[in-house]
Amino acid sequence: MALRVEYLIRETGTNLWRNITLTVAAVLTVAVCLTMLGVSLLIGYGANSLTTQWKGGIEFIVFMRPEATTDENSAIKKAVDESPEIKSYKYLDQKAAYDEFKQLFSDKPELIESVTPDVLPPSYRVVPKDADAAAVAALGKQFEGKPGVREVRYATEALRNLEDLTNSVKFGLTVAAAVLLCVAVLLILNTISTAMASRRREIEVMKLVGATNWFIRVPFMLEGLAHGLFGAGLAVIGMASVESIIFPRVRRNDILQYFQVSSSQVWSTGALMLAIGCVVGVIGSLWAVSRYLDV
Repeated sequence: MALRVEYLIRETGTNLWRNITLTVAAVLTVAVCLTMLGVSLLIGYGANSLTTQWKGGIEFIVFMRPEATTDENSAIKKAVDESPEIKSYKYLDQKAAYDEFKQLFSDKPELIESVTPDVLPPSYRVVPKDADAAAVAALGKQFEGKPGVREVRYATEALRNLEDLTNSVKFGLTVAAAVLLCVAVLLILNTISTAMASRRREIEVMKLVGATNWFIRVPFMLEGLAHGLFGAGLAVIGMASVESIIFPRVRRNDILQYFQVSSSQVWSTGALMLAIGCVVGVIGSLWAVSRYLDV
C-alpha cells in the first residue's frame, strides 16, 4: 500500500487527539528540558564573552587614555617591562581594542557603527608572578594616577567566583536536561504504545487486507516526531524569552556588562534544540513500534 500525505496527516492527528493528556505531558516535558539545555548553552556563551578580557591568567588591566601621548605610553611600557613582579603582559592598541569591541557586541551593529577606534583606550593586560589578591592590588596601584593612565581594572575575586558559579549552573542545567530528556523519551514511548493498544483491532484488520508493516508504523512514528518538534518549538520560544528579557537585566550590573550573546549564537542554539527534539521524538516512537507493534 502506498502512503498518502492526507492519510498520514489524518492518522497522526487522530493519534495525537485521542491521547491528548499524554501528548501535552510529553510535549511540555520536551519543552522544559530543551529550554534548560538551551539556556545553559547561552549562559556558556555569555560567560565566555564576560571573561574575554581575562584569559590567560590576566589579573589587572592598565587602561590608557585614548589621547595619551607617545611619551606617556612609552613610560608605562617601560615600567611594565622592567617590573620584576610582572610575569608577562599583552598590549592592545586602539585597533585591537576596536576588534575586541566588535567581537563582544557583534549583535549590536548600531552600537559598533557609533564607535570608532580612536575613542577606545589602548591597554596593558598584565599577568603578575604572584596572583594573591593583595599582591595584585599593590602592583596595580603602582600604575594608578600615572600620566596617560585612565584607570586600572582588576580581575577581582568576585569575577572568578562568578565564573565558577556559571560553570556550576551550566553543569546543573545540563544534567537536569539530560534526565528530563530520558523522561521525555519514556513519555513518548508510553503515549504511542497506548495509541497502538487502543487501535489493536484496527491494526489487525489493516494487516489482513494487505497493509505493510511500514504503512502501519509511519503514522505512529510521525506522532512521536510531532511530540519532539512541538516541544522543541516551545523550548526555542522559552530560550529566546530568557535571552531577550532576563539577560539584559543581568547586563545592568557593571561587572556583567560584557555578558553578551550574539544573534547567531541564539539561532544556532535554537536549530540545535529543534534537531534534538526531532531525535528524541523519533527515538521514542521507534522504540515503541519495535517493542509493542507485533505485526
